[in-house]
Amino acid sequence: MSPIGGFPYPYGRQEWRRRKADHNVGRMRKYQVTALTCAIAPLVAGMGALAPAASARSAPEQVVLPGQSVQKAVDAAAPGATVVLTRGTYRGSVTITKPLTLRGAGGQTVIVPGEDGKAPDACTEAGNGICVTGTDEHPVTGVRIHSLTVEGFEKNGVSATRTDRLEVHRVTARDNGRWGIAQDRSTRASIRYNTASGNGDAGLYTANVFEADAESRTYDTRGTVISGNRLTGNRIGMTTRRLGNLTVEHNLVTGNCAGVFVVLPRTVGDLTVRRNAVHENNRYCPAAARLPHLQGVGIVLVGTEKALVTQNSVRDNRGDSPYSGGIVVFGSMDGVANDRNVIRGNLVLGNLPADLATRDAEGKDNEFTGNICRTSEPAGTC
Repeated sequence: MSPIGGFPYPYGRQEWRRRKADHNVGRMRKYQVTALTCAIAPLVAGMGALAPAASARSAPEQVVLPGQSVQKAVDAAAPGATVVLTRGTYRGSVTITKPLTLRGAGGQTVIVPGEDGKAPDACTEAGNGICVTGTDEHPVTGVRIHSLTVEGFEKNGVSATRTDRLEVHRVTARDNGRWGIAQDRSTRASIRYNTASGNGDAGLYTANVFEADAESRTYDTRGTVISGNRLTGNRIGMTTRRLGNLTVEHNLVTGNCAGVFVVLPRTVGDLTVRRNAVHENNRYCPAAARLPHLQGVGIVLVGTEKALVTQNSVRDNRGDSPYSGGIVVFGSMDGVANDRNVIRGNLVLGNLPADLATRDAEGKDNEFTGNICRTSEPAGTC
């Protein structure tokens, strides 16, 4: 056909432009589909190698009813299994030494002291509720304790030592003689969404070793996270001692004699205390071993190095203890100075005797910046 108006195609210039645009869009869509297919193919192949086959069975579950022995069920369970506790009260301590899940029905599943027909073991004799126990050579890996209550034990509600990737989620630990939930010599733990109340010492206690003077080195937790917990009515809401690579965030700490103690972490990695609400920890607790009386204590750094305390709300903690106040940098009884800590961007109001305080004559290079507060020791920090 002859050109129209001198244009070398059997249709006009406008139609030619439209058809060319459609052609280019088609080519682009084809290219995008090809590229996306090439990109996804190796990922899908990799997922196929990592994910279980569709026909693989999930880990077996073993159901325990009130009146039955939880320990016997745990002993009989294969590694990776789930032991399910139905609603009701279960008596006796439980020791876990292999990877498995112990899961209850929240507040309606309660573990209390008592006899369950098994011979007493180290956990029972120590007065603990649930013990997760590994060794230095072989830490127990992948234990999960979910959705249950442990109460009234002479010592600790949950006590874990030498573990890796431990999960303690949605557990209520109340009215235990010492600590609600405690862990030492452990790495990569997830301690989240728990409630600890009415415990004799700390609601939540994490440390390099349980024995305070047994080991002075800071322990690298390799990323343990303590998050979303509610800590109330304890002597101390939370204590973390000689640990690094640890994050404490989004916890509610209120109604205790003291809120949060961060004790003697020396440089082995970041220790961050952020976005916690630490309010009205104004109960009175008399003096005890290693500590004076406690009242009105918010967040205290004791002999710490390079800790970051940021974006916390610390309000209305009022008392006359040596540790009383909002955020307090305090000298260690071991003579270890606080060094190069950063207290930044916190809301710290209504605390007595001061919102921010440095009570460490040997401390150096500790930075207070961008905090909202009214009173400080020495004056001028706010």
